[in-house]
Amino acid sequence: MKAVVVNFCGGKTSKKGNHVVVELAGVKSKDAASKIVGRKIVWTSPAGKKINGEVKKVHGNSGAVKAVMEKGLPGTALGKEISVEG
Repeated sequence: MKAVVVNFCGGKTSKKGNHVVVELAGVKSKDAASKIVGRKIVWTSPAGKKINGEVKKVHGNSGAVKAVMEKGLPGTALGKEISVEG
């Protein structure tokens, strides 16, 4: 399944580079997004390097999810495609 990295998660004064909000293709409701929780995700850089992560919870009511990556994603990952496995 394909998805897009929308934003980094964080508070008013700090951002966490390894926590991201992801919009899933074809998922438009909170109920549908809750079925994706627990799946593994992989972001591949243009150079071929892979960063793995896991979907942790639903974010909002429109089908977005929050994911935690093994290490921080670069800022260039925003708006780029990420794959959801499983």
